[in-house]
Amino acid sequence: MVQLDETLMMLKDLTDAKGIPGNEREAREVMKKYISSYANEITTDGIGSLIAKKDGQADGPKVMIAGHLDEVGFMVTNIDDRGFVRFQTVGGWWSQVMLAQRVTIVTSNGDTVTGVIGSKPPHILSPEARKKPVDIKDMFVDIGATSKEEAKAWGVSPGDMIVPYFEFTVMKNEKHLLAKAWDNRIGCAVAIDVLKNLQKENHPNVVYSVGAVQEEVGLRGAKTAAYQIEPDIGFALDVGIAGDTPGVTEKEALGKMGKGPQIVVYDASMVSHKGLRDFVTGIADELQIPYQFEAIPGGGTDAGSIHLTKTGVPSLAITIPTRYIHSHAGILHRDDYENTVKLLTEVVKRLDWDTVNKIKFD
Repeated sequence: MVQLDETLMMLKDLTDAKGIPGNEREAREVMKKYISSYANEITTDGIGSLIAKKDGQADGPKVMIAGHLDEVGFMVTNIDDRGFVRFQTVGGWWSQVMLAQRVTIVTSNGDTVTGVIGSKPPHILSPEARKKPVDIKDMFVDIGATSKEEAKAWGVSPGDMIVPYFEFTVMKNEKHLLAKAWDNRIGCAVAIDVLKNLQKENHPNVVYSVGAVQEEVGLRGAKTAAYQIEPDIGFALDVGIAGDTPGVTEKEALGKMGKGPQIVVYDASMVSHKGLRDFVTGIADELQIPYQFEAIPGGGTDAGSIHLTKTGVPSLAITIPTRYIHSHAGILHRDDYENTVKLLTEVVKRLDWDTVNKIKFD
């Protein structure tokens, strides 16, 4: 068994935390625990996004770096007479990754109930049925209850969150890290470590590391947090798609694990700010930090909300290529994480007013 160092312990705690959109308290408390000693002030916005402020130059530009606290999951909608739990997806799911997977229901009083998304054995399926994906609306969670009353006695009720279950694992290749909720606790980890790196730096700005809520259902927490902060520059830190597995073509995804952070040039929520993008890649080239370009026409990041705040904020999404996102478990590369932290730290150190105004107005 691999001995977890300080970084791996933080990543384990972040990914183990349970928190679907609208239920991010546990993940927020973990992020708060790790970031508090690096921040001058910790606040939240009105819907629960964590905002950790670190003062550099008090009258310098405001730099917002945001990961999102929420993970894709499910919500209890009904319990049938036999005690089976019906649910609603919260965030984007593909039905084929859901059947027979273990989940955890968190009740209103904080208790947990283990369940599994039920599936039919192949022995009773017709050849035609075996080829047809099961509709999500027909799925249910089996928690071992024998009646609706028993399930309710355990505290299960409509509105409870249902979270994918998976144990944080350092794989045989110790650079490969396997866990649930990389989307997007890894972005929160980057935001923590950037503040940590700035502890002894006299940076020419004020940095706001944000754990945003409800990204998976519409980039909501980044919108409210950015409205509160009023940033001059914004970064969204998220997972990207690793296209280095069988069956994925370069037309679908260019990213490869271990080849550096992804600089997102375009996604469904935003066209990246060219001046900021060129500034970031210029620093990466100068310091020989590897990076990749990515375009994600079928998804968005919190930068999509940040860049539309008030009169507009130059923004960029930087992502970490991750396999199997929006499923029970994903894999990412530790080097990509560390290079993202290194790059963003160096970027922040250079964002004085002259540089920000040049990015904005050139």
